[in-house]
Amino acid sequence: MKSDIVKKGYTKTPHRSLLRATGLKDEDFAKPFIGVANSFIEVIPGHFYLNEYAKIIKDEIRKNNCVPFEFNTIGVDDGIAMGHSGMLYSLPSREIIANSIETVMSAHALDALICIPNCDKIVPGMLMGALRVNVPTIFVSGGPMRAGVGKNGEALDLNSAFEAVGAYETGKIDESELHAIECACCPGGGSCSGMFTANSMNTLCEAMGIALSGNGTILALSPEREELLRAAARRICQIALDDKYKIKNIINARSIRNAMVVDMAMGGSSNTILHMLAISREADAPLGIAELNDISRAVPHIAKVAPSEPSIHMQDVHAAGGLAAIIKEISEHDSSLLDLNAAVIEGGDMAGRIKNAKISDEKIIRRANNAHSQRGGLAILFGNLAEQGCVIKAAGIIGERKFKGKAICFNSQDEAIAGISTGKVQKGHVVVIRYEGPKGGPGMQEMLSPTSLIVGRGLGADVALITDGRFSGATRGLSIGHVSPEAAEGGLIGLLKDGDEIEIDVDSFSINALLSADEIAKRKSEWKYAGKEVTSKWLRQYQKLVTNASNGAILEA
Repeated sequence: MKSDIVKKGYTKTPHRSLLRATGLKDEDFAKPFIGVANSFIEVIPGHFYLNEYAKIIKDEIRKNNCVPFEFNTIGVDDGIAMGHSGMLYSLPSREIIANSIETVMSAHALDALICIPNCDKIVPGMLMGALRVNVPTIFVSGGPMRAGVGKNGEALDLNSAFEAVGAYETGKIDESELHAIECACCPGGGSCSGMFTANSMNTLCEAMGIALSGNGTILALSPEREELLRAAARRICQIALDDKYKIKNIINARSIRNAMVVDMAMGGSSNTILHMLAISREADAPLGIAELNDISRAVPHIAKVAPSEPSIHMQDVHAAGGLAAIIKEISEHDSSLLDLNAAVIEGGDMAGRIKNAKISDEKIIRRANNAHSQRGGLAILFGNLAEQGCVIKAAGIIGERKFKGKAICFNSQDEAIAGISTGKVQKGHVVVIRYEGPKGGPGMQEMLSPTSLIVGRGLGADVALITDGRFSGATRGLSIGHVSPEAAEGGLIGLLKDGDEIEIDVDSFSINALLSADEIAKRKSEWKYAGKEVTSKWLRQYQKLVTNASNGAILEA
């Protein structure tokens, strides 16, 4: 056992004495030691109950003749951190989480790992840390939240609240309606109920085979989710000493591609691109951002979930057949798209997992020949405005997929929110929000507040938005993020001026400022950027080490 280094032989007498202080007995030293990485935190709706989930998992691990050791990671709720300086800490938290997994597992030589994530940066952070440690690992998330219900029986979610702010500002709803939406849209524990970042990443864990079937769609705080926890705990004990199930044998080039195919089929959060680029690098199978358009061109978009389709949520996808049904439909449409020989953590391969899957509601999960689009729900655009690429959730476009408009530039998210709220942004504008990239932010803020204000003010089909920051999975509209190079490293987005014409063509994967090469060279020669004043010691460290979004915003020393 890997853990023998801390528990075997007479020289480990001091080590064993410390372990006995935690409650271990003689018989426990012959058992595998299992790390239980919990992201319990009381401020996040998807996490406040994970302490109870950890108890269930530890109980099942003990029943199966292994020794659990629970430890915790931090977490940031992007919705609560949204729209103020707290968002600067969200993406950097991914690195703290990855480092904490690596630190605890390596320092104590634990044999295997079960991770309990749910929201935002926590899933990718745990994946990155687990890949560094490379022991047998299972992920089992806290599960998605049930959708809320409005006064007329309509489905609500967190995005409903953000968009309601814009509707209130323009007089479309009154204060009582705003309050009613606030109270109804998030009815209980779980990761926000649509295909936002948390649920996107939890479904991708399932698609990569590192989580059991149902991980992405079984509702939080349900008996079915509790059984999934117990099944994951039993399985980690079965494979704890089997090198075949080291995480890098599950997450590799083919499972990462499988995940991106599923992502395109479901129109996942644009944040998945950022995270999968980083995860692929930790897995020693680096994904090239340009490869994603080849996948997008080939994969039909067969499941449209909120925010792209506000009436459909994760509970509906689960009832319609879940992720297994989506994977099976895509594989039957084109057998070359998915590698069904990819290993899955319960044993066997993906083909075996999906063998008996079926679509039970074709309104929720469509057949490939009746897809929402014959192209995937995410796209990477290139051009002089994004030489290294930028990301759009094509599934969330409200108006046309081709847009030409005049830039209106803001040097921060706060400036943009003020400009949108006061009516400065008008039909035909391309809203430019810059100096919010990984270095420029620092920390790459999410832009759900400005995009929701645009939609709430009735401009969703008439205004485009581009940023070197990123978007919440709840974002919809013609919203383009992750622009690389970012403004802080001299990218063209930082050289734009009000009134510059910008042309966007999603189906041609292109984005360009209609400026001559001479004009661009002139502006580059005149550009100066002193950088934002950053008082936080942690954010200053992060700013010095972080790469841009086209590299997954990973840290490089």
